[in-house]
This record gives sequence, structure tokens and C-alpha cells, in this order.
Amino acid sequence: MQDRDLFRTHHNAEELRRHSEMIGREFLSGFELVEQIDRPAVSCFGSARVPRGSQPYELARATGRLFAEAGWAVVTGGGPGVMEGANCGCREGGGLSVGLNIELPHEQGTNPYVDLSMTFDHFYVRKTMFVKAAEGFCVFPGGFGTADELFESLTLIQTGKVMHFPVVLLGEAYWTPLLEWVRRSALAEDMVSAEDLALLTLTDDPRIAVETVLDAYRAAHGGSPHLPAKADAQ
Repeated sequence: MQDRDLFRTHHNAEELRRHSEMIGREFLSGFELVEQIDRPAVSCFGSARVPRGSQPYELARATGRLFAEAGWAVVTGGGPGVMEGANCGCREGGGLSVGLNIELPHEQGTNPYVDLSMTFDHFYVRKTMFVKAAEGFCVFPGGFGTADELFESLTLIQTGKVMHFPVVLLGEAYWTPLLEWVRRSALAEDMVSAEDLALLTLTDDPRIAVETVLDAYRAAHGGSPHLPAKADAQ
């Protein structure tokens, strides 16, 4: 049973039970995959539509390479575009490159730079694994899916579901209008607090992105990110 069938129609108890068990098995498989990540990890998000050689692709590639050189794993959605760029950079840096893909009607094959991968049927299972696997998020230019991951991460931090979890926006020109809207509208009308905005780091420099995440890891764990450790946002 596909998600769209479950969302649109009613089902009898047996059908719902079977579907719930299938979701549970997918969660278990995802958790088992995360357990194979033997070092700290960062989850990277961004558009699947940007071409190789574009500025967002190369920005993700440089960032992925720096994380790998620091002894970290890089987790992406496993597809093309920014995801491929980050996985490619991680591979170039000798790191562990992870792809958490999704079955979609119009996208997307797994890119060739992934060492460890899984293809999910359910978005909510996949999104859980992005957080479970990561010590922080790096968010590159992207569309609705990227914005979804960004705001979900901020909500989890704001509500205390994850701790010591840095979120870095890469691409100042791209993300500045969004932050201006937050300040001008949401902050001005007390929908968010100034402390909420402090959850974000905005930069064009991959080195700043990597150091922001590594600094938060050191502060939380008191050790070197070069040492293999269980990758877990908790």
C-alpha cells in the first residue's frame, strides 16, 4: 500500500495493521543502517535539480570533502544535484558517503558516490534517519523538500527533541530573503523568538560550515570528531 492510498481512503483493520507493520519494518531497517555509520555524521540537503559544476553543486562538494577529511561521514538523500555533490566530495576526501534515497514517480536514482545506501518507501521514515544519523545539518539551496528538512530540524531543536544540533545554511544570497522574512514577519509578530534565529548559521564558506558543526560536536561530546563514534543526534 502506497502512502497516497493510505492518506486518501479508509481501510479495514487488517489492511491498516499490515501497513503499520510494513512501516515498522522500514523503521527497523533504517535504524540498522544508521548503526553501520561508524563515525560522526552530518546530513546535507539541497536541490536535486542543480547540474554538476554549478555553484551549489561545487559548494556541497567542497563541504563534503572537508567533512570527510575531518573524519566524518556525509549523509544525503542519495540523489543527484546537491546530494551528489556532497557525496562526491566525501568520496574524494576518503570519508564514508551515505545515501538515504526515496521511491518517487519522477526522481531519482542513487548517485554513484554512495558507499552505504537504502531506498525508502515512506518520507517520514527517511526523515527520521536523517536526524538519527546526524550531529548537525548543512542546508544548501533547494526547494520545498529542502525547506521542509530545514524547518523540521529547527522545530526539533526548539522543542528540545534534539540537543547540541547545529544547522548551517550555505548560500547567503539564496537564504537571506528567507531570514529577512522571518525577522520582518514571524519575529516582529512574536511567532518566533530571537533565540530561535540564533539556531542558524549563514555562510558561503564551507570551512565555516564544517567548523560550526565540529565545534558543536566537541562542546557536546568533549572529544575529537576524528574518533569513530555512534552517529546520533541525541
